[in-house]
Amino acid sequence: MKFSPQLLDEIRARLPVSAVVSRRVALKKAGREWRGLSPFKAERTPSFFVNDQKGFYHCFASGAHGDIFKFVMETEGLSFPEAVERLAGEAGVPMPKPDFPRDEAQERAEMDARSRLYALLEASAVFFEEQLRGAAGTEARRYIERRGLKRETIAAFRLGYAPAGRTVLKEHLARQGYTPAEMAQSGMIIAGEDIATPYDRFRNRVMFPITDTKGRTIAFGGRALDPDQPAKYLNSPETPLFHKGAVLFNAARARPIAFDRERVIAVEGYMDVIALSEAGFGETVAPLGTALTENQIQLLWRMAREPILCFDGDGAGRRAAFRAVETALPLLKPGFSVQFAFLPDGLDPDDLVRQQGADAFERVLSERTQPLFDVLMERETAEEAGSTPERRAALELRLKQLIGKIGDETVRSHYESELRQTLWERNRREIKSIVGTGGRRGSDMAGRRRDNAQADWRQRERALVSGSAFVPRPPPAVVASNELAAHTPVVPQREALMLRTLLNHPWLIEDVAEEFAGLTFSHASLAGLRDELLAYVSDEKTLDRDELSAHLTNQGLSKVVALVERAITHKGDKFAEPEADRLAVEQGWRHIVGLQHREELRRQMDVARRAFEDNGSEEAFSRIQELHAQLTVLDRQQAFSDSVDG
Repeated sequence: MKFSPQLLDEIRARLPVSAVVSRRVALKKAGREWRGLSPFKAERTPSFFVNDQKGFYHCFASGAHGDIFKFVMETEGLSFPEAVERLAGEAGVPMPKPDFPRDEAQERAEMDARSRLYALLEASAVFFEEQLRGAAGTEARRYIERRGLKRETIAAFRLGYAPAGRTVLKEHLARQGYTPAEMAQSGMIIAGEDIATPYDRFRNRVMFPITDTKGRTIAFGGRALDPDQPAKYLNSPETPLFHKGAVLFNAARARPIAFDRERVIAVEGYMDVIALSEAGFGETVAPLGTALTENQIQLLWRMAREPILCFDGDGAGRRAAFRAVETALPLLKPGFSVQFAFLPDGLDPDDLVRQQGADAFERVLSERTQPLFDVLMERETAEEAGSTPERRAALELRLKQLIGKIGDETVRSHYESELRQTLWERNRREIKSIVGTGGRRGSDMAGRRRDNAQADWRQRERALVSGSAFVPRPPPAVVASNELAAHTPVVPQREALMLRTLLNHPWLIEDVAEEFAGLTFSHASLAGLRDELLAYVSDEKTLDRDELSAHLTNQGLSKVVALVERAITHKGDKFAEPEADRLAVEQGWRHIVGLQHREELRRQMDVARRAFEDNGSEEAFSRIQELHAQLTVLDRQQAFSDSVDG
């Protein structure tokens, strides 16, 4: 359904961005804006800003930017139509009636038919609940009691009982005014040309209502109480409302919890979901008795970026996990993947939490979770006995073919890089074990440097694929801002020039804030001065040079400012001086920042060259090519900018 710009603008006008965001972020007034900690990335210093006048939020930590609709979509996993419907209800804006491109009467009839199916299924759910509480549900209640479920859990999941008679539900629904055709279309009875008398699909079973993401009953699962039943679990068939491969059991209840915890857990069965929810893992869902589908993975990604797929630790659980690997691979995209958790000793989640408690399951999630790449390697190497060049070549070919299925080019390239490194290490170990010698492991300085570089590359690649931040080995501790003068470090002239430009021309800070926030400074005190300048502008202070100077003095930063001034040893850069005109300042800033970016890329190029000299790896060579390309682009941009400015 398309929404008119007028409708969206009306909703935006009635709902300030701060009102929507403040449900998840503690906001404080900062001038004309609001400021708080990012909901998208862990941080200690607020870098998340909301501007009601301009109607958007911006997160400097993660780069996220958008309006109220995007915020709800990003933080609650809703689709755009769902977000519009949700916010329209909150704003009191009536939703438009759907357009009818086809015959209007036919379209309305189809909508009415779907509404009746929803009502029929809800009536069935209520009927099953009543039967469970009545005399007919005695055996079903005993089964549920043996599983240890609390009354509150039974009510929350709306468990019920389908009586043993062949037409008990059918007759009840007929009294409610539903036709046999509607009952058959909903999947609640079995009918057909070769069936003289249609009959109830579910008989003598504990019933589990299945809902859509809005919480509406769309189908059922039933657990047989008769041990002689050939099908222990039975689900509704495909219907106009229910498509098994696009639904997850408990998705509606789990979704808000998953967003709050930034985690969603997928298990294999109804009772596993219910037991885990009762144990405090409300973010748990399950496919409906079949292997995980592409649609279900997409639904999981709307709840969390890296869902945890939890499987039994036995052979069947491993095989199910291996099937999920192949389903997930083509769908991977930057920041979105799946993880795998395997339970110990062949236990299922229900058994584990009842025998050992919720802490035991939490330990499984924290200690026994593996990334997709590792499970892929386990799958392909599990049955290998011994190693020969031919077998290693066959393994490499299989893995390359599987990784080639990844649709996203960026993720695929990082998987290929990870595969090369992993196979290189694996083959080296196998060859050493065959010849019976370990060889020297590079105990000299070059060897240690090579190992450290490889570890950093692998960490960087994993970070890029998962969407998390790459954190290199920590540098030596730097002094705090007020200690800077006592230690009298050398302040790089280019960094000093950038800061001096903004100290003399505070009006520029607002225009270049995002770029300025991303710059790297050599000393913590300089970075602290940068942060205070950004905070000064965000607080809507007067952008006057003298007032800014007084503010920095009050903040105890006068010594840092003095060091910046002393670091400027020549007056050739007129754009940084107080009397420079606006155009000269803007041109000078672009030039000096371009030089800073270029210097950082050259430093990275030196590291890559040393890594290539040490080990000659394809990764190091690829990194050199990548950095060279970035430098070329930067040089072209600078040349174009110079020609325009000239």
